[in-house]
Amino acid sequence: MDPIVITHPSQLPSLGELPGYPHDRAVLLVDPSGFDIKYVINPHMEGNVGAVDHAAARDQWLRLRDACADAGLEVSVLPGDAAFPDLVFVANQGLPVLRPDGSRRVIASRMHATQRRGEVPIVSAWHAARGVDVAHIPGFEGLPFEGTGDATFVPGRRILVAGYGFRTDPALLGAAAALAEAPTVALRLVDPRFYHLDTCLQVIDAERALYVPEAFDEDARVMLAALFPRLSEVPLAEAVDLLSCNGWSPDGRTFIVQAGAHATNAAARALGLTVIEVPTGEFLKSGGSVYCLKLGLPW
Repeated sequence: MDPIVITHPSQLPSLGELPGYPHDRAVLLVDPSGFDIKYVINPHMEGNVGAVDHAAARDQWLRLRDACADAGLEVSVLPGDAAFPDLVFVANQGLPVLRPDGSRRVIASRMHATQRRGEVPIVSAWHAARGVDVAHIPGFEGLPFEGTGDATFVPGRRILVAGYGFRTDPALLGAAAALAEAPTVALRLVDPRFYHLDTCLQVIDAERALYVPEAFDEDARVMLAALFPRLSEVPLAEAVDLLSCNGWSPDGRTFIVQAGAHATNAAARALGLTVIEVPTGEFLKSGGSVYCLKLGLPW
């Protein structure tokens, strides 16, 4: 199927005809040495400038790193950089793509916030040094696209789901779909507390997903229900206070998530997942948790 952008339920393809796509096999993390809160670019950061406990942040990051290793993933770590305190949220600077011919590509992001734009060359250089094709979206100058923060493949089906409305502009989703070589379902986000798709949707596989209904418009909710036969709701309170929908299932068996999100954990277990709780409280102050802190790699 030629890459297209799907904006309405009537446009959804026959899902059984789509080729497969793998779960992540490796993960990139960024050392938290440069992490801090120096400005406010999302609602979660308000009142938290200068409030990071750096020792606690490192301990929490190490526990996430260990959880990734325990899940059987190859873990790579990029050094932190004090000039870019949000570099640690490495989900945002690019979108990894395993191409149909088996070659590796990363679609470089265009960050919405000026404070974060210098992060993209750092992460892109890491990929390029490992032989990955770093592709840049042509045209649409000045419009943002924030990597796996707003776009993710569905393991089991070669289809991309992409959020827009706060950090990614829908005008360039067609160009991104062409580089991803996959049909792309565009989901409109409507609540600024869920400024990235990864804060309100976690795709497990071609059958299962967790989501926050209040974060999406009506068309998006209908499309998600059509895409995922087992679509489970994450309670709004936990999704806001604990960013519990910012967990991650690297393999379709486990779900790594912020500790203490009891209702979300119950929903994950009902989907057949083994829950691994990790504390990410220092990063919650900046509007990120498990998913934001890692970049899954499907190779």
